Order: sequence, then C-alpha cells, then structure tokens
Amino acid sequence: MVIYCSLLLLSLLSGQLNANPGVKVRITQKGLEYAKEVGLEILKQNMEKEHFPDLSGYEKFGLGNVKYNISRIHVTAVEFPSASISLIPGTGIKLVIGNASLTIDMNWNIRTWMFKDSGRGTVHISKVFVTAIFSTPLDNMGHTSISLTSCRTTSGDIDIKLNGKSGFLHNFFIKYLKKPIHRRLVTNSCPNIRSGIQLIDEDLRSLNETTEGALKKMPVETSSLRSECMLGDSWLCFSLLFGTTCHSPSGTDLVGTVYPAGNYTGPPYVASPFAIPDPSDSMLYLAFSEYFFQTSSFAYYTAGAFNLTITEETCSYFNISTEIFGSIIPEVAKYSVIPYPVMLKLMATEVPIISLEEDSFTVEIQGSMEVFAVLPDSTTQSLFTMNITANTSIALNIFDQKLMGSLCLNRLQFSLAHSNVGFFEISLLENILSYILQTEVIPSANAKLSKGFPLPNLANVTLTRPHITIVQGYILISTDVHYKH
Repeated sequence: MVIYCSLLLLSLLSGQLNANPGVKVRITQKGLEYAKEVGLEILKQNMEKEHFPDLSGYEKFGLGNVKYNISRIHVTAVEFPSASISLIPGTGIKLVIGNASLTIDMNWNIRTWMFKDSGRGTVHISKVFVTAIFSTPLDNMGHTSISLTSCRTTSGDIDIKLNGKSGFLHNFFIKYLKKPIHRRLVTNSCPNIRSGIQLIDEDLRSLNETTEGALKKMPVETSSLRSECMLGDSWLCFSLLFGTTCHSPSGTDLVGTVYPAGNYTGPPYVASPFAIPDPSDSMLYLAFSEYFFQTSSFAYYTAGAFNLTITEETCSYFNISTEIFGSIIPEVAKYSVIPYPVMLKLMATEVPIISLEEDSFTVEIQGSMEVFAVLPDSTTQSLFTMNITANTSIALNIFDQKLMGSLCLNRLQFSLAHSNVGFFEISLLENILSYILQTEVIPSANAKLSKGFPLPNLANVTLTRPHITIVQGYILISTDVHYKH
C-alpha cells in the first residue's frame, strides 16, 4: 500500500496556486495501475503473514446459547479480481476493491448445554467490496500526511466447511459461526484499513525525513525546512517554495521558486504559462520550466556561487605568473620586472540568463576576471580587469536518482575593463584566457554540477528508463518507476 502514497505524494499536495507554476508533475494511468498492482500484491502478502486474534462469544439458541471459539486464524489465499485507484482533484485518493475473496483456515470449538464439538475448518468469503477515500493534507510542518476520510465495506457469501466428530451436526453449527465471522469482517475491515493507513503515514513521515536528508546535502530548502551546505567558500541556503494546486486528476502544479538564503524577497522574474502534452507512455512526468532554472540562477548568483578564485596553488595544469602574462603583454613585463605568482578572481557581474529552446539548454554569463600579482608579503596588486561574455550549453542526464549537468563552453568574448599596466590589445590574451577557462573554470563548474539535484526520493522506488526532453520553455523528464518491496 505504501507505493500508492509514495507515487502520489508528488501530486496530492493541497493548496491554491495564484501564479503560473514553475514545476509540473503528472502521474499517468499507467503509473496508477502499476501502483495499484504492487500495492495489492503487498496487501495480499501482508494478509497471508498476519496473525489474527481469536474470535469467541455466543449466539442465542432456543432456550440456551451456542458458545464458540475460533482460533489460529490464518489467511491462505486472497484474490482481488477487480480493483481501481484514482485521484480526486483537490481531495485525495479513491480506492475501490470489488468482488474480492479470501480463504481462511482456522480451529473451531462449539459448546452447548446438549453437546460440544471442535476441529479444523475452512472459510471462503467472496463478493467483498471496499470503497475507501484517503485525504492527503499538509501537516503543520508543511509535510504531506495521509488519513482515511471515508470507508465502506460490504461482504456477500460466506462458505464454511468444518472437520470434526459430529459431522451430522456441522450444518447446524455453521449458521452460528457465519454470524460472528460476517460481523467481524464488516466491523473490523475499515478500522484495519485505518490502522494500515496510519502505518503508511509513518512511512510518509519517514519519506519526508529521507527527502529532507537528501536536500540537506543540497543548497535547497523545501516548505519549512531550512538547510545549509558548503559550496566553495559560500554558505548557501535556498528555499524551494511549493504552493500547489491540482489541475487534473493525476497531477499537480508547483510554484517552483528558488530563494537565496535569508532572502525571501520575490525574484525579479515572472513565470510564463506552459503546457506539457498529455502524457501516456511513461508512468511519471516531471516538467521544470525556464522560470525554475532562472530563479535557481538568481539564488546562486545572490549567494556568490558563481565566484571563483584561481591561484598558483589551485591551478591544475600550469603555474600562472606575471612572467607568463609578461611574455604575451609587454606592458605587464614592464610593470612587473620580478616574476610574481598571479591570482585570478572571476565573478558573475549579472545573473546568468537561462534559455530553453528545442533540444538546447544555454546559459549566457556576463562576468569579469581581475588579474592580481601576489607580492612576497602576500598582499596583492591589481594588474588589469577583463569583461567576459560566455555562452555555454548544459547537457543533462539522470544518475543515481539525481538530475546532473555538464557545462560546455560555446563562445567567449573579452574586453578590457580597466588596466593598471596601461592599454594593450585584448586579442593577445584570448588564447591563454580561453585555456584557463577551459581547464580550470569549466571543470570546477562541472564538479559542482556533478553533485546533481535530487529528484523525488520515494520510499523503495527507483526511476527506470528516465528520458530528458528539452523543449521551448521547459525540460520534461519522463520515466517509469520500479518498486522493490
């Protein structure tokens, strides 16, 4: 049963969205059917393992009573020939089980003032119908919970076969055993379902904690959760705001706004409406709009995550020094006769612009690079500052339940912003600066991107055959899921 809620957790958050969404989630009928089949199989297994309490009491018989005791009750077979699960927009989940049947083995004992008998018996219960509606509200911590809203159970035929000494009296006994079995089935079915839902709710709370644990490793915050992580030299804490509404029976739209740490002022962007095609081939569809990535870019920029310092100690491929720059730019050689180590400070001067086109994810970055000479007393002296415009592409993939990216440099433009060594032609530096960006900056960015963004981490559920499609305005992830019990 837990897979019902694991899959539907994404699409049953309640609330009202007053703006265009940044994230959309769609669960198809294929996904619901898979959840139903797995959930019912787990229910069957659990019922067959269950140890049921003894059933005892009495029924009126003429001037006396028939005392009965049913013990060692064990379910040997369960069948659900007809079952359906559906989403009720803005309400929750509706589960309908029709014409179910189960077979039970038991010990029985009957006693009256005239005679007594005992033995083994088999009970076959058929034409059992269950209709249950579950609501999925948010608790006071902003986490999804699940509860049983309504439940109705009806049972039809009960066939009992008894083995004992007084075979000629068994038909007489059976009618007195049918009543308590039927009564117990009808009165206890919904409370048992409620108990099962409470266990699922505990699993959901555990799932919330697991998801939060994964997000604590990332610079994000969901709902009321606040987390911090170290990224370079910047402490980051983002808030991923999930206001929601159900626009279809099997999906939800999320605000999908990312905020920088300690700053909940709305980002300077407005989400544009977007529509994803009616999904059918896969079980689960996740759509992330350009707005979602742009607010992420804004949050990272505000937190200083795009800033990078390269020194002689951190440079991987060669030792950068004033001697190297002086061999290319005569003005640097004149300014710094003695070779000194060089420090490069790169920073984004504007929020990187995200653009999603057909099969294309590009990031336009406006930045600067200031070049310093590191003097023997560890002080620095600014040599010159460059303006940089970089056009990059991001290739996306999914690995280990995370959305990962890899940055590729498409185009670079340089201009001289300021120089303390005098004017020089910037074209002289283009090759070495391009080399530094390709060998130092891009690998550093890719190392951060390789940490990935955790996709919904559902209990015992893994994404199978995920596929990423980039279209105008959004990224669509289509995937099936596999549940391992």
